[in-house]
Amino acid sequence: MVEAEYPSIQLEKLLGRPLNKIESKFKPKTIFYRGSMEIPLPCPRVSIIGSRSASKKGLLEAREIAMSLIENEVVIVSGLAKGIDTIGHKTAIENGGRTIAVIGTPLNKTYPKENLELQEEIMKNHLVISQYPVGHPTTPKDFVLRNRTMALISNATVIVEAGESSGSLHQGWETLRIGRPLF
Repeated sequence: MVEAEYPSIQLEKLLGRPLNKIESKFKPKTIFYRGSMEIPLPCPRVSIIGSRSASKKGLLEAREIAMSLIENEVVIVSGLAKGIDTIGHKTAIENGGRTIAVIGTPLNKTYPKENLELQEEIMKNHLVISQYPVGHPTTPKDFVLRNRTMALISNATVIVEAGESSGSLHQGWETLRIGRPLF
């Protein structure tokens, strides 16, 4: 796909509201998106994030949390990573919920590769967003900034399971910095 197939939007328009000073300071310049979810985004939205190599217990807990949120019409937000993120997205899709994938690559790339079909499904029937234009060379820092964007578009964040060096902890700090609930 070419860049023209990925519309762009400002964060304020995506959320349907003005940003406060802290949100404005940390927002991405532009959001690229693909999917069928209405804009401005429906509320409430909760990030479910955690370890890529989660334990069986962590995966079960992520699924239970996602199910409870879906039953209450909450949009599941996650980063399309292996483990907890994948369970959050798949639970939403399999149970009639809605999900938003915030990715750390341009929209025409998939990471990890094994989530290609999942990303395509979310692009078709839900929403995938990225702050990176087509052609952007992906670096590890991009995933940290992706976590900041996830915190910005979510009303709250749930970290199910994470190690001491997990990117999920970056999102936890960003969530607290912008004054949102962290669980």
